[in-house]
Amino acid sequence: MKSRSDDLHFLLSVVDSGSFSSAAEQLDVSVTRVSRAVSRLEQSLNTTLLNRTTRKVGLTEEGRLFVARVRDGLASLEEAEEQLAIRKQRPAGRLRVDAANPFLLHQIVPHVREFRAAYPHIELELTASDQIVDLLERRIDVAIRIGSLEDSTLHAKALGRSPLSVVASPEYLKRRGGCDSPESLAGHDTIGFTAPEALNVWHFGEGIRIRPTVRASSGEAVRQLCLGGNGLAYLSRFMIDKDLERGDLVELMGDQLVRPNPRELVNAVYYRNTTLSARIQVFLDFFSARWKSL
Repeated sequence: MKSRSDDLHFLLSVVDSGSFSSAAEQLDVSVTRVSRAVSRLEQSLNTTLLNRTTRKVGLTEEGRLFVARVRDGLASLEEAEEQLAIRKQRPAGRLRVDAANPFLLHQIVPHVREFRAAYPHIELELTASDQIVDLLERRIDVAIRIGSLEDSTLHAKALGRSPLSVVASPEYLKRRGGCDSPESLAGHDTIGFTAPEALNVWHFGEGIRIRPTVRASSGEAVRQLCLGGNGLAYLSRFMIDKDLERGDLVELMGDQLVRPNPRELVNAVYYRNTTLSARIQVFLDFFSARWKSL
């Protein structure tokens, strides 16, 4: 398949060298190939670009005007390609990243300073969305999504799994007593989500749909409610590991949960019609290395 830009380069070579044979020699191609390239351009433009004689070629008036614009256009294209090559070597520009608020706070924000030091020319823009957002509408370059993916228009890079745990504060357990089986959940207060309802399914057996005593739209709000002694919650380990280490939360019935399950999946997603830019690539490489604990 012949490239239009190749034909333009052949035309400039003919103009600069003064003949088809000289252009062919410089380009290391046949004279016929050069001649056909110029003819294609003239046919597509429906105009004569070159006056041909037995000894040399010269530009028509239309050819002179066209070639002047072609030189400017090809110079701009070469400059753009050079800038792109530079950017690939040194990723630069704005990178918009969207994630659920807990993931953003616990898994991204702690590493931003180190990322900025490694890639100072990337302008990182973080947004927190606890609901699925339209990447194109919100102009998001890459989103971190937890749970199974249904959108086939998205590329997905698996980052790992984040186990879920049922937890409660020591103060709540002291006040309301322990919970050592799924059947005993009915006697406890539970903290769940406003939407989607699938987040209120706890993975015991084939799944138990709880009826939350308190609901919140954000995982971080659910965590804070749990820390405040408002009931049991079912949360990802990436946001409660430190709470468990400090003893601020206690894990319950860990050996009775079904693991792995679809809600534990963590993926980075971007649109299929988007070329993976250097900015996205270095972001994924950098943070994947720090999310190995997922």
